[in-house]
Amino acid sequence: MASVLTLLHAYQLRQRRETILSGETPEGTYCYSWGGDLLVVGIIANYAAVCADTFSSELGILSRTEPRLITSLTLRKVPRGTNGGVTVWGLVAGFLGSMIIVTTSLMFLPMCGDHTSDRIGGGRAWSTSEKVMFAWGMTIWGTLGSLLDSFLGGWLQRSVRDVRTGKIVEGEGGVRVLTSVDAREVKKTTGIKAALVGGEGAHAVEESSAVDDSAPAENPYNPKNKHRKASFGDNKPTRVAETGWDLLDNNDVNFLMAFSMSVGGMAVAAWYWGIPMESILQG
Repeated sequence: MASVLTLLHAYQLRQRRETILSGETPEGTYCYSWGGDLLVVGIIANYAAVCADTFSSELGILSRTEPRLITSLTLRKVPRGTNGGVTVWGLVAGFLGSMIIVTTSLMFLPMCGDHTSDRIGGGRAWSTSEKVMFAWGMTIWGTLGSLLDSFLGGWLQRSVRDVRTGKIVEGEGGVRVLTSVDAREVKKTTGIKAALVGGEGAHAVEESSAVDDSAPAENPYNPKNKHRKASFGDNKPTRVAETGWDLLDNNDVNFLMAFSMSVGGMAVAAWYWGIPMESILQG
C-alpha cells in the first residue's frame, strides 16, 4: 500500500518540477508544509500502523498475563497467538512501534521552515505546536491500526488450536490453517467415491469405512512415531477452531488493515486541513 502511495507522490513531485521549469507556479510545494500533501500522511500512517501491529504481535506475546479476545463482549481469555487476542503490554509495544516510525519520519521529512518561505516551491514554516500535534496524531493513529488488525483478525480470520499442546497453529507464509476431521468420515467418504467412480460395489464401501480397533494402542504423544494418526484413537480431531470466521487469511487481514489506515488517515487529514481528497490525483 505504501509503495503505491510513494509512486503516486513521486509522480506528483515530477509534475511540480516540470511546472517550475516551464516558468509556471506549482500548486504544491517541494518541502512538506502544514496542510500539505495527503499522500505523505497516507505513507506515514501505513508504516506506523504495520509497525505497531508487528510490535504488538512479537513483543505482546511476552506479556505475563493471558491475552483477552477483543471481539468478545466478556473479553474472555484465549491462548497466546490467537487472532484478536490483546494485552496491555501488546498495546504499549504497538504504541512504541508507531512512535518510532513517526519520529523517524519527522527527522528525515523535508519540512518547510523559514529558509524555504521565500523560494519557489517553498511553503509556510511549521510551528512547534503543529509538529507536536502532527507527531501525536500520527502515533495514536498508528496504534489504532494494531487494534483494527486485532478486530479484523478476531472476526474474519480463523484461529486453529492444537488440542495436544493447547497452542495456536499458524500457517507458513500467513496462509490458512486446516483443522482435522473425523478419521472415520474420511475413510467412509473415500470409499463411497471409489465405489461410485470405479464401480467396486457396496463391499468396497464397507471395507473402506471399517475402522480397525484391534490394533495395539500406541502413545499418541510420541513424537518419534512418524506414522501416528491425526487422532488419539478416539477419532476426535487434533485441531479445532478457536475463534473467528474462515473468510480471510493473515495476509488478507494485514493488507485490509494497511489499506484502511492509509486511506482513513488521508481522509481525516483532508477533513482537518480542508483539502479535497481529489488532490492526491493531481500533479
